[in-house]
This record gives sequence, C-alpha cells and structure tokens, in this order.
Amino acid sequence: MKFFDLVFLCLSLGLLRAADAPSAVISSEFLNERAPYPSCHASTIVEISPGQLVAAWFGGTAERNPDVGIWVTRQENGIWQPAREVANGIQPIGPRLPTWNPVLFQPKSGPLFLFYKVGPSPSSWWGMVMTSTDSGKTWSPPRRLPEGILGPIKNKPLELADGTWISPSSTEGNSNGWLVHFELSRDAGITWTRTADLHKGPNLDAIQPSILVHVRGALQAVCRTKQGVVAQTWSKDQGRTWSMLTATDLPNPNSGTDAITLADGRQLLVYNHSGHRANEAKGNRYPLDVAISADGMSWKHVLTLEHEPCSAGYSYPAVIQSRDGLIHVTYTWDRKMIKHVVLDPARL
Repeated sequence: MKFFDLVFLCLSLGLLRAADAPSAVISSEFLNERAPYPSCHASTIVEISPGQLVAAWFGGTAERNPDVGIWVTRQENGIWQPAREVANGIQPIGPRLPTWNPVLFQPKSGPLFLFYKVGPSPSSWWGMVMTSTDSGKTWSPPRRLPEGILGPIKNKPLELADGTWISPSSTEGNSNGWLVHFELSRDAGITWTRTADLHKGPNLDAIQPSILVHVRGALQAVCRTKQGVVAQTWSKDQGRTWSMLTATDLPNPNSGTDAITLADGRQLLVYNHSGHRANEAKGNRYPLDVAISADGMSWKHVLTLEHEPCSAGYSYPAVIQSRDGLIHVTYTWDRKMIKHVVLDPARL
C-alpha cells in the first residue's frame, strides 16, 4: 500500500470512528473531577429505583497504597453528589491495608449491597460487604465474608428467578495461575457455596467474569485473560457447573471487561478492542469499545467510547441497563477520573 493511500485510509477510519461515536451516546460526564486523591480505578454502578443511580470506585494515592478507600456517589435529580469515602482498610490490629474493586448490587428485594476487597495484593485479599437501607446515604458496619468466599471480584452478581444469587469470582497468584469460579447464595447473602475452579481449556488464565443470560435459561460468562482474547464459559444448570474456558473472537489486552443482557435479548460487552503479543504482560488499554451479539458467540463491534492514546488508558468498565431502557457505562479514565456515559440501545 502506498504511503498516501495509507494516510487516506487512516483518515477515513478516523472520520468513521468520529462519526459513529456520537450516534448512540446521549451524555458523557466525569463523576469525580475535584477528588481529594490523585488516582482512582474499578468503578461500579447500579440503579436502586427508577432513575436513581449509585456509583462507587476505589481512590487514593495509587493502587495498592494503604490509603486507598472505597468512594460512593449518588445521583439525585440527575445530579451526581460529591463522593464520600465509605470504607477503608484500617485494621483492628496491624497496619492499614488497601481496598480494591467495589461491586454494587441491588437485589430485587432488600438493601443495597456493596462488596469490596481488602488486602495487600489480589493474591492475598479477602472479601468484605456492607449494606444500605437508605439508597446509599448511610452504610452498615463492614463484615468479612466467610472463609473461602471472595464475593464478586469485579462485576455484578446475577439474581435468578428463584432468588439465587450468582456471584462471578476468581483468584490470582496461586500455583495454578488465574482461575475463575462462581459463588452462590440462596438466602440473600447469608450463606454461600462455591463452585469448583473452572477448567482452563487451552491454557486460558482468566479472571473477572461477567454473567449473561440466554434463551431457555443458559448462562454465559465472559472473562479477561492473559492470552490476548476474551474468554467464555457456559452453564446449563443455573450456574452450578460450568464448561471449560474457550476463546471468543474478541481481543483482550489483559484488562477488565463487563457485559449485560439487554432487555431485547441482545448481549452487550464493553471492552478494550486491543490485544497483546505473547511476550508482553499487557497491551494497550485503549481504545474502549462496545460490541453486540445475538447469541454470545459472534460479536460485532458497534461503538468506540474512547480512542485517544493516554498513559493509563480507559479501562475496567461497568455497565447496566436502567429501567427506562438506557445503558449506563462507567469506567476509569487515565486512572485520574471516573467517567459516566449514557447510551441509547436502539442506536447500537
């Protein structure tokens, strides 16, 4: 390809990208522009009642620092309120530890749940949980989850029709590498059981699954991997057992994703459409993209949310569909802010 042809192609692709981006984007805003900390990451978002949203993330000097706490903001009358730190890693005995990866979960009945992790690293952290009965204004004292139960590692649990909660979870840093598992509760989070670790299939080191729902009750989970692809696993028995991991046709630069089943039955994934070479630990966490699938097997890229290169990238998306049908995405913006984007699914 000649140089000028290549330039024209790049410019054309850039114009197409610029043209398609606004088509489905209704609004875009930052949630923490005047934060009292320099770094933030790992956002989560939930709708607690029609039109009322709550979001959370961890913030502090930098990931792994002991001053990192969990921050929560509420949307009132369409305006996001100043975020408050609601949890930290201060220990009864010993040094303060960092907190990690909050996950908000509003079951069909009962209080709002906030799961998060505490510990010096992902290989040694443990799960914590708090609840709120007033839409996130105040929170219960935190309690540690049972031994061996980590809670949802990054992405939201799924509540089945019979009331069972399925929490997508995973472990890092053990002798077998990254491993995915699921945690189930049939009594609204009082007690939990844990599935076996999933078979890694063709040597896929995976973590941070998101659960999707298909016709006739089949469940699918999509995961981040070290191998440059988004991985998947399937369950035909309501999450009790899962198939071995296999690769999807989507790339992954060793970065978190999130996914939802839309009200119209389509599957939606937010992810970084970039991979990485086998000798690299990670790829670029940009661009940040949206893909759609009718069956969970064949995915179509439909939108780019961010594409400009930056040092820390755009990563760790969280996605929900609110009762009015709109799609809400939050994600880390260059490790400096949390961004909230609202999409119209009819344009995807």
